[in-house]
Amino acid sequence: MGAAAASTTEDCIRVIGDLIRFPTVSRDPNRELLHYVEALLAACGIACDILWNAERTKGNLWATIGPTDVPGVILSGHSDVVPVDGQVWIADPFVPRRAGGRLYGRRSCDMKGFIGVVLAAVPSLTLRDLKAPVHIAISYDEELGCTGVASLIERIADMPVKPALCIVGEPTSMQVVLGHKGGGLFRVVVSGTSAHSSLAPAAVNAVEYAAELIAFIRELSTEHVRSGPHDHGYDVSHTTLSTTSISGGTGLNVIPNRCEFTFDIRALPQVDARALVERIRRHAEGLLLPRMRSIAPSSAIEIEALAEFVGLSTEQDHPAVAFVKRLAGRNDHAKVAYGTEAGLFSDRAGVASVVCGPGSIEQAHKPDEYIEISQVERCRAFVDRLVAELEHSGLPWT
Repeated sequence: MGAAAASTTEDCIRVIGDLIRFPTVSRDPNRELLHYVEALLAACGIACDILWNAERTKGNLWATIGPTDVPGVILSGHSDVVPVDGQVWIADPFVPRRAGGRLYGRRSCDMKGFIGVVLAAVPSLTLRDLKAPVHIAISYDEELGCTGVASLIERIADMPVKPALCIVGEPTSMQVVLGHKGGGLFRVVVSGTSAHSSLAPAAVNAVEYAAELIAFIRELSTEHVRSGPHDHGYDVSHTTLSTTSISGGTGLNVIPNRCEFTFDIRALPQVDARALVERIRRHAEGLLLPRMRSIAPSSAIEIEALAEFVGLSTEQDHPAVAFVKRLAGRNDHAKVAYGTEAGLFSDRAGVASVVCGPGSIEQAHKPDEYIEISQVERCRAFVDRLVAELEHSGLPWT
């Protein structure tokens, strides 16, 4: 294939702009975006599968280019975006705007930039004699705790020839990320009984018991600060537990019968976040509830997982890591505190995974989100080098 057939940076910007125009906020469908991708692939003779949710409003897309009987590479990105509610943007966040060497728009960097570069390469990919396939994966509801990708993970885990590598294109400024924390977001509802505040001992003060449980969560976090484990590859080297919101009470002179709070766990991959939640549950059920129920038997403490995500820990001497570093043109690597779907690809599907994509996480979720055009160019070159490797020799360690 001649070099002229390869995608250009302008091709990438055009496709990224098309993707930005779909307002795929997590609370809304991603159906129209998937139909756009399906049509783009079909125009190049590539079939895809869409794994729909029960309502057929959202789905995961999967497409394979190249042979299906050898292990290949997954290029993965999520289609959903965080809301723009309450944010002040210079211009419409769902209309791409190019200025000063940047492309602006919601999800320009997190992470429609990566998806756009991959899709722009499809016409070139179909003309290459690949020795190993490229799998394109587009998921949904990543921003809600990596929940939507589950059906896709199950499919990959059951494949007779499993992919050898997954590259999740979250914005890392094209640095290779080998690890990220796991954990989850949790809601606690404390139910007590009300009374006039002058009769406080006759009631169960839900706010006060919630405060005791919050203090215990804080103790657990301090325990990890003090005793570890620690991994200094992370900016925050230890597991953290944080209370993030609280609501309770109805009046200044009324003992509150209900209090709700949320907490967040960011656990190192070697720490079992669910075991931490069980410690919190045991503390509530073993120490707090007996005292509450001695006054009001109907008292309760309910702990609910709103979202859970799996940590990533890929060994730096894995041959896939050296391979991706070579594609990125840099020999360093990092670990990050935020979660991605890479942990699921690795842990649940058994595919060696890394995170590497264009743009900076510093721009994610903010008003006037943007991606540098230079980052688009670097990602385009990354994909070009990947395609060349797969055409020349496939994956060297498989």
